Amino acid sequence: MTLTTDIADFTRRDFTFAGKTKPVLCIGDAGPAVIVIHEVYGFTPSLARFCRWIAEAGMRAYAPILLGTPDATNREAITRSRLLHLCVSREFSLFAANKSSPIVDWLKPLARQLHQECGGSGVGAIGMCLTGGFALSMAVDPAVIAPVLSQPGMPVTKPAGLDISKADLACVKQRTLDEGLEIRAYRFVGDTLSHPERFETLRTVFSSAVTNIQLPDDCANPNSPLMKAGKPPHSVFTGDLIDAPHEPTRQNADEVIAFFRSKLIPA
Repeated sequence: MTLTTDIADFTRRDFTFAGKTKPVLCIGDAGPAVIVIHEVYGFTPSLARFCRWIAEAGMRAYAPILLGTPDATNREAITRSRLLHLCVSREFSLFAANKSSPIVDWLKPLARQLHQECGGSGVGAIGMCLTGGFALSMAVDPAVIAPVLSQPGMPVTKPAGLDISKADLACVKQRTLDEGLEIRAYRFVGDTLSHPERFETLRTVFSSAVTNIQLPDDCANPNSPLMKAGKPPHSVFTGDLIDAPHEPTRQNADEVIAFFRSKLIPA
């Protein structure tokens, strides 16, 4: 599928929770909901591609716009203004371990409303990079039954830390024991932004309830912005993915979409 900034096949909806209104880009005509939370870059053509794959699999993708513009013109580049915005924002807990980002309190009621609207067994959620851990915090809510962490990057200065409060972490762990909740986590082996220590923490806390998948760097897209700059790959399902048959990154995208289907669509 060719990457394009044209998202005429998406619709925009504005959702308001706790007095805050945010745009959400949506695609899919039927099926349960999957909340796709963008990376630090905002909504990009490669994220739109991933959302389309979810829709093609018989589900509906909802991408809340937390940073950047509500279209696909956002570049896969970290700008100085974006970093400044993040540092002063009260919605993201960039550096603190054992703390859930306040924006999750907006995402959880979004999940509940989408479950009511779309049906299915529940809602899927995937966070990426800066938002990678948000799906774990959202899993406190019973509506979220398929949480996926893609290259979780926070807390920035604590490689083994998780950006979730101790109370929320205990709640999610109890759900894995009581309900069989399953968690999936993805990263590239050489990623210096999403640390292997964080994946060890996930394994320690959740044991067999978490599936940690770590992809070799040499299967990443050599033409991605990071790889061209001589940096390790980072974006598992977007910029560093190779959209071609038998490519490990595309196979993992298919696998995570199959995970959503298996959990959200009743047998």
